[in-house]
Amino acid sequence: MSDESLFREVDEEVRQDQYKKVWDKYGNALLALAFAIVAGVGGFKGWTYYQLKQAEGAATAYVDAVKKAEDGKFDDAEAALAAITHGGFAQLAELRKAGDLARQGKTAEAVQAYDAFAAAKGSDPALADMARIRAGYLLADTQKPDELLARLGQYDKDGQVWRHAAREIFGLSAWRNADYAMADRYMTALYNDQTTPGSMRMRAQMMMQLLTPLLPQK
Repeated sequence: MSDESLFREVDEEVRQDQYKKVWDKYGNALLALAFAIVAGVGGFKGWTYYQLKQAEGAATAYVDAVKKAEDGKFDDAEAALAAITHGGFAQLAELRKAGDLARQGKTAEAVQAYDAFAAAKGSDPALADMARIRAGYLLADTQKPDELLARLGQYDKDGQVWRHAAREIFGLSAWRNADYAMADRYMTALYNDQTTPGSMRMRAQMMMQLLTPLLPQK
């Protein structure tokens, strides 16, 4: 055996002896750590799968409830929506229940439901904004512009996502209350804003045409 081979063999034996000492001292802990890692990965995958199945179930229940409401089975739809407890779908279900109340002509109850959702601490901020806007549309026929401005004035600003809807609500309320100058101001602003959604811009143009003969002649 050459000197190089001898040194290599001795070195290998030394390393093995060191590994054995480490294993004797920490082997149980290393096994426990490995088991914990495997269990953790398995648990995470199991939880992810469980969450996915829960979301799929909630989505199916939500679609089924919507179908019941569209068929006029509002009581069945409400019961189905009330049974949804999964995260975001539960919030969508609350909004849908409020919308179904509006579809049945129960305006006051619908507004109350939207307001309750918007005020709830756990509601998603974007969905809470949507609830306030939907309530505003329901109230446009009965509330005065200043009342709606108190509710939705924070959205009447450039850069606000809901500014177009809020301005349409203010314009409709002004029209209902015979404040034609205010109605024209909001509808003209909507029509001239190139970022206004197409359907809303068309409605603004139609309102401007209706308002023209009602305004003082310049």
